[in-house]
Amino acid sequence: MSRQAAELGTCCIVLHSHLPWVAHAGTWPVGEEWLYQAWAGAYLPVIDLLGRLADDGRTDVLTLGMTPVLAGMLDDPYCLREFRTWVADWLVRAEGAVVDGVPAARREARLATAALGEVGGRWAAGASPLLRDLAGAGVIELLGGPASHPFTPLLDERIARCQLGVGLDDALLRTGARPSGIWAPECAFRPGLERLYGSAGVTHFVIDGPTVGGDTGRAYDVAGSGVVAFPRDLDVTYRVWSPRAGYPGGPWYRDFHTFDHPSGLKPYRVTSKDSVHKQPYDPDAALSAVRTDVADFVSTVRRRLLDLRTARDGRPGLVVVAYDTELFGHWWHEGPAFLDAVLRLLPEAGVRVTTLARALDDHVEGARELPCGSWGLGKDWHVWTDPRDLVELAAAVSERLLQVVDKRVDPYARRDALDQLTREAFLVLASDWAFSVSHDNAAQYARGRAQGHAARFFKLAEALEAYDDDEADALAADFRSLTYPFAHLDARGLL
Repeated sequence: MSRQAAELGTCCIVLHSHLPWVAHAGTWPVGEEWLYQAWAGAYLPVIDLLGRLADDGRTDVLTLGMTPVLAGMLDDPYCLREFRTWVADWLVRAEGAVVDGVPAARREARLATAALGEVGGRWAAGASPLLRDLAGAGVIELLGGPASHPFTPLLDERIARCQLGVGLDDALLRTGARPSGIWAPECAFRPGLERLYGSAGVTHFVIDGPTVGGDTGRAYDVAGSGVVAFPRDLDVTYRVWSPRAGYPGGPWYRDFHTFDHPSGLKPYRVTSKDSVHKQPYDPDAALSAVRTDVADFVSTVRRRLLDLRTARDGRPGLVVVAYDTELFGHWWHEGPAFLDAVLRLLPEAGVRVTTLARALDDHVEGARELPCGSWGLGKDWHVWTDPRDLVELAAAVSERLLQVVDKRVDPYARRDALDQLTREAFLVLASDWAFSVSHDNAAQYARGRAQGHAARFFKLAEALEAYDDDEADALAADFRSLTYPFAHLDARGLL
């Protein structure tokens, strides 16, 4: 680290990668299509970028969260096979669009061809070997998290402990290392979670800036527990993406929402928020816009760190920015190019770029009690507590799960039916369903998914409580053919 960088301050870029379990749960327009679009649009180019930075000898580039439920799909043979089919179809559609004269179709065909090579090449065995190599080389820090991405503050303590343990074990099995940092789902927090995290060996996690009243220039030892919370700096983060604005809405970037319907491709640019007639996408003009926005972002980070240094009597400050990984390439087509340039230019601007784990040495300042919070709309919990039907369903499933486990679990013998019961319960508790309903985004699908997993759960619970073990085993085998994340999950972890 240069003396200049040490004096100016530190920037940690955190990417949170997550989708709910969608394998065998519908395809179009929601379901598996979510996975394959995000995989092609974001996960392929982001991993490629990190690989190129590794080849350049870069280390401690960024912090990458990968939820266990998504990691399971990115390694799954069925999903890998279906993704290859999806990419091949993408190439066929792009080639047809070339013949039809669709703007930018040739470039789309080149992207699809490259993706097909990646899927059959270094991605052939899934994501885990790639993540293991990047983490092992010190290029990234990998964050873990609870198994099904639940809204943890609302969970029963036993279920929260089991969810977290299953999630951390999942990362250990896939990458060879148990994460010391986690992405707390939805950046959600309530007092006491720091004790749960500490008992699981977690040393740090991310919260949103308003949870610390906007005082984001440092990290905090939560309630003197030794577990550190890194708050997200919204002033800087929102330069890229916010509920109302951000670079991806610029008029030269590729529009996410406007399709060429025969091909399904996106050949238009944003143009303007008010325009009915979109203009053709111009990749060169978009890259010029990227350069402008990168310069603005780097300048914003520098100003923030300089302001912090002044306010802190010359001590270097901290800027943590955190985004969904899917923003970079899927939602914002030019996002990977932006991220590449930012990671290269911030150090040249005198900013130390590193991971959360590395920042622990320099930026933890004192113990602090934290209130409840999240990164959701309003920065409270209402996104996940307002759909009362889902809240009541989750509560009923949680209560019944513990009842069945207490009645039927043998601490000396693992049982597939109880493991599948727990797996279905965990998927009912995924935060995604309430989020989708609250935002009216595929709400019918989300409710159907939560209710579907609950229906399987209650069938298994009835068989297990009735000691109808043959029926329970048959149901578990049937359900496991469709719902099988966290193969190592052991219901005895709920005891």
